[in-house]
Amino acid sequence: MKNPVVVVGIGEMGSVFARGFLRLGFPVYPVVRDTDMAEMATQVEPELVVVAVAENDIQTVLEEIPRPWRNKLVLLQNELLPGDWTRHNLEPTVISVWFEKKKGMDSKVILPSPVYGRHAQLVADALNAIDIAARVLASDEDLLFELVLKNVYILTANVSGLQTGGTVGELWSRHQDIAAAVAGEIIQLQEKLTGRAFDSTRLVEAMVHAFEGDPEHGCRGRSAAARLERALKLADQHGLDLPQLKHIASIQ
Repeated sequence: MKNPVVVVGIGEMGSVFARGFLRLGFPVYPVVRDTDMAEMATQVEPELVVVAVAENDIQTVLEEIPRPWRNKLVLLQNELLPGDWTRHNLEPTVISVWFEKKKGMDSKVILPSPVYGRHAQLVADALNAIDIAARVLASDEDLLFELVLKNVYILTANVSGLQTGGTVGELWSRHQDIAAAVAGEIIQLQEKLTGRAFDSTRLVEAMVHAFEGDPEHGCRGRSAAARLERALKLADQHGLDLPQLKHIASIQ
């Protein structure tokens, strides 16, 4: 019998990973809101602990992860950067998710999802087992680029969409000036948050490639306004002026 996989948060995304590990023959133990993880950790020795909670809950959950589970974590949240886990002295396996899963629909793959860390191959195998493309990265530098790229993609689409509406295909074909200006400011913010410089041309080209992977993907999701507010708050904390983002916030 294989060691189980613990999935913290059995929502739409958590259910996808659970199904992948079940397909590989791993028992899956869920952690829901009323689960005592500390008590569970005295009884369960997992192979992996997949943290599939929402972005707003990730820091609280990481603070509460039982010590025996700390070297077995897999993180998959949007807007994730290394500082989110290094502040807890963690070295998790991290995946940048490029598939969409909504209630009542199958998973929709935009691009193969890159994953890096000690358990990367197992995570990739679980997704590939349910026909969701994933690829293992070679280095933490590759992971950083992929996380920043996902942030640029999500924030550019969401923030621009607050002004333009429509799909990501329409955003780039009809409102490229707005999208390019927003992307430029998001890249500046990512550089401040990571303390690293990035090739903005490469990031924008990769973002457009992702747009082309699902051109009908809507720009303005439910979290768009909150993401804009969070980005501006982080910019203020780091002394960064983002006029395009401020303009879009002012017209909401």
